Amino acid sequence: MSEIKQDLESLGIIGTANVYRNLSPAVLVEHALKRGEGSLSETGALVVTTGKYTGRSPKDRYVVDQKSIHDEIAWGKVNVPISEEKFELIYAKMRAYLQGRDLFVFDGFAGADPAYCQQIRVVNELASQNLFIHQLLRRPTEEELKNHKADFTIIAVPGFKCIPEEDGVNSEAAIIINFEKRLVIIAGSRYAGEIKKSIFSVMNYVLPKHDVFSMHCSANIGKDGDSALFFGLSGTGKTTLSADPNRKLVGDDEHGWSDKGIFNVEGGCYAKCINLSKENEPDIWNAIKFGALVENVVMDEETRVLDFNDAKYTENTRVGYPVSYINNAELTGVGSHPKTVIFLTADAFGVLPPVSKLSREAAMYHYVSGYTAKLAGTERGVTEPQATFSTCFGAPFLPLPASRYAELLGQRIDTYGANVYLVNTGWSGGGYNTGGSRIKLPLTRAMVAACLNGSLEESEFELDPIFNVLVPKTCPGVPDEVLSPKKMWKDEAAYEKTAKELAEKFRENFTQYSNMPQEVIDAGPKA
Repeated sequence: MSEIKQDLESLGIIGTANVYRNLSPAVLVEHALKRGEGSLSETGALVVTTGKYTGRSPKDRYVVDQKSIHDEIAWGKVNVPISEEKFELIYAKMRAYLQGRDLFVFDGFAGADPAYCQQIRVVNELASQNLFIHQLLRRPTEEELKNHKADFTIIAVPGFKCIPEEDGVNSEAAIIINFEKRLVIIAGSRYAGEIKKSIFSVMNYVLPKHDVFSMHCSANIGKDGDSALFFGLSGTGKTTLSADPNRKLVGDDEHGWSDKGIFNVEGGCYAKCINLSKENEPDIWNAIKFGALVENVVMDEETRVLDFNDAKYTENTRVGYPVSYINNAELTGVGSHPKTVIFLTADAFGVLPPVSKLSREAAMYHYVSGYTAKLAGTERGVTEPQATFSTCFGAPFLPLPASRYAELLGQRIDTYGANVYLVNTGWSGGGYNTGGSRIKLPLTRAMVAACLNGSLEESEFELDPIFNVLVPKTCPGVPDEVLSPKKMWKDEAAYEKTAKELAEKFRENFTQYSNMPQEVIDAGPKA
């Protein structure tokens, strides 16, 4: 019996057919094509559809409730408890399903810093999903592979479907983290992002135990070696603004910040494709080639040309590829302590300043709040902008209380003196559909550049009385009046009313964080 089959038997997985370990991308693509999992695009990328699940399924995510971790986890809508008995029931059924089937195993790493790296094993039913995680995680050398011993194992079996009334779950899909067994099982979903984000959830539990700040952000490095972090929810411009021809990309999504500096958790990127164009996103466009996995993008069966503007399957079209596919990438995955931290928000109400500086306490407040706004028309029933808050810009992936991550941010600011800014990439002069217009991208780029090169620090700042942030009076490349949202509104009374309404939304949202220090609470907007 092969060593890898023996390893799987230790997990209770027996009676499988062929087990393939760390196949090359080319061989995985061949397997996927033979098995009918997808097709090749004209550029050589493997194109798949994921069926019913075209995104993460947050209502199907669970954490096994065990004595050893019960008091650590922030239980609630994100971290839903499931009993050990139900976990074992589902896992037993999954193992039975796998008998007689081929499996694909990838052994790799999460974390570019060896001191904090976790050795990860991913077991896949689908060759295409194994290709995805091969490209998304950090890949081992032949010598590292010989000595690989999994710290955590993820088993992804889309073909196995739960029975809710028997299994105690909500649907046929289930994503269950068992921290004691150091095991994650994923049932029912072909969406590859579930694998990636399960590993991130694990890292968000493990890294803080080593006093490492785990972060849902992108990172880049300037020519002088200065690092910068970009936090932001979908639609705020995180990918666009962190992709800078004058700075090297460390990573686009998941990082750790230790006492040595920052490091990428991953070895690849998972980019959105909707409305992708070569002109606006050349790095992503050029990465869609052989070895990349494209999810749910409509493709012409004759020409094999991808139509990135067609949302037939979902708005959440995606491509996964190794970071080496990006020309201007820092392949070591590590960087120095950040000089600049930028929180991005797309305020569709048009009242947040385009750029503002945050004190340590205000930085902790806005980091925990994780604010942006949904636009009218983006979802059924949404007829006007809606304030959206996602804890620490990554609520679905945080096992621990928000206060722990905020505490780590505050410690890093204290120790390394990073400047923290809030940049509004949304509306000015009014809200969406109420007389305002979106702040022009060249102006936003100028503000970000001023944050990064330090020139914004030369400005005089004044305190915004409602949002309690420091607003610069000048910024290179930006007209002075643009920096003050109140001056951009024709009706100052309407501005005041809208601004105070948004400030109240911040306040209401923050009441859920009962264990936050009072000085952090006081640093928020004043309704």
